[in-house]
Amino acid sequence: MSTPRVSPRGLQDVRTLAGSVDQTFLPHRTFLRIACLEMEKFRRTQERASAVRRVASIDRRFGEIDAEKGRLLRTMKGDKTEIARKESSGPAPHGIAPAGAGGVKFRY
Repeated sequence: MSTPRVSPRGLQDVRTLAGSVDQTFLPHRTFLRIACLEMEKFRRTQERASAVRRVASIDRRFGEIDAEKGRLLRTMKGDKTEIARKESSGPAPHGIAPAGAGGVKFRY
């Protein structure tokens, strides 16, 4: 007598516990979801603080640009006191090389 052939088992034959547990309320999943939400909130808070610092830096640079532009315009009009003040001033503003430094140099 020949033995009956056994059909090969497939993915559909794998037994799981997927349907045996009621998925409506699992406390550990709820706490895990709350923890994930709190971590995301913390991360977004850090991103927001960083963005606020960048915007403040940009606004500060706008103020520096406006002040430098005004000073240069007054110098072009021939205000001699402004020219004397510039020569006696300290270091050049951020990103600008001192006069006579041999070209334009920008700091990044």
